[in-house]
Amino acid sequence: MSGLSKIRWILIISAGVFFASCSNDPEDIRMLDDELQATIMNASAGKGLTHYILPAETDLASIPQDPNNPLTPVKIQLGKFLFHETGLGVKPLNALNEKTYSCASCHHVEAGFSAGKAQGIGEGGLGFGLQGESRVRDMNMEEKDLDVQPLRTPTALNTAYQENMLWNGQFGATGHNVGTESVWEAGTPIETNFLGYEGLETQAIAGMGVHRMDIDEQLVTELGYKGYFDLAFPDFPEGERYTKETAGLAMAAYERTLLSNKAPFQRWLRGDYNSMSNEEKEGAILFFGKAGCVSCHDGPSLALNEFTAVGMADLFESPDPVFNTHDQDPANLGRASFSKESSDNYKFKIPQLYNLKDIHFMGHGASFTDVRDVVEYFNQGLSQNSKVQGADLDRRFTPLNLTDEEVSRLTIFIENALYDRELTRYVPSSLPSGNCFPNADAASKEDLGCD
Repeated sequence: MSGLSKIRWILIISAGVFFASCSNDPEDIRMLDDELQATIMNASAGKGLTHYILPAETDLASIPQDPNNPLTPVKIQLGKFLFHETGLGVKPLNALNEKTYSCASCHHVEAGFSAGKAQGIGEGGLGFGLQGESRVRDMNMEEKDLDVQPLRTPTALNTAYQENMLWNGQFGATGHNVGTESVWEAGTPIETNFLGYEGLETQAIAGMGVHRMDIDEQLVTELGYKGYFDLAFPDFPEGERYTKETAGLAMAAYERTLLSNKAPFQRWLRGDYNSMSNEEKEGAILFFGKAGCVSCHDGPSLALNEFTAVGMADLFESPDPVFNTHDQDPANLGRASFSKESSDNYKFKIPQLYNLKDIHFMGHGASFTDVRDVVEYFNQGLSQNSKVQGADLDRRFTPLNLTDEEVSRLTIFIENALYDRELTRYVPSSLPSGNCFPNADAASKEDLGCD
């Protein structure tokens, strides 16, 4: 065989090896499915595929819920409306901003139920754009008066599987917060923990006050919700039925149903083996195998109820405009900002991983703008935060030693197989009040096409 012929044969064989994973041969595809199933079985310590299945949003009995706030269809429907209701914004610092913002101002479907900017803005924000990317500061308000948080807005997706809420887990009377009662400071939002609810309920109730909203019977009647409250909370005395507590309970019930159960990976788990491409399956095998992502991202929402230090940068360093945060902000300490325990320094809640293609700012400090950057960060295993080094870092945060091709496959799995394209099913077509949402300032109304 001539030297040229040898080279041709080498190229043909190499191409065959490279494209084997792209084969459409049913046997090759089945082998991938078998390998992924075996990898998941091992990663889940024998629990198998069902360990990762998200229930249907209508299967209320299967959705994790607070026993003190049982899920009912009418309560969920009320919560869906209230979550988007700009008419609740009746406690602004600037009277001109009354009834122009809602919970969905910073947790809207176009951004995967997070914010379209590095830092969400409630009161004091203007405009929306297409995905919330055009929301900017109202220059007529002083910076100190803006309703912003010192960390990136977390998504409301799949939060039924989080027992304690926010990046530092400060909300909720159960889970990791049992035994932390000494830091539930009176006169602060954290005092809401004493109501005894889990994290979602506690955050929703406290958030009404934090984000300058309120409710009473008169407002409920004006907005057209009185009948909904009566049906959702028949066991509450009428004098206690139209309050921030009941409104928060309804919104939390709604949030518990925000499940990305139509993502391709979810369909694959339920037996539709054609729902994922070969590349996505290879990425899943890496996720649950070699890359070890599952050591932190486990369970139906792919997020353990834990806090971990992986050295990501803080929000004050974001190139995107941010306000009211700085290098000495206590929030930068993560869980320790709540627990006051030095052992919790720089530990932040492990986030869920669905619909990240809609979320253009990732990490507690919004220091990443796409999924591949995050995957490459974990592959390198080097802290980007100069304050978080050595022993401060989680022992699992080490180089993954993935090849460029493996990084690509893992990225494809996270971006595409974990992407539910039908999240608008969770958004009302209109509100009983008729108000514009998620924002109702003049610039937002123009962007959203509202009257």
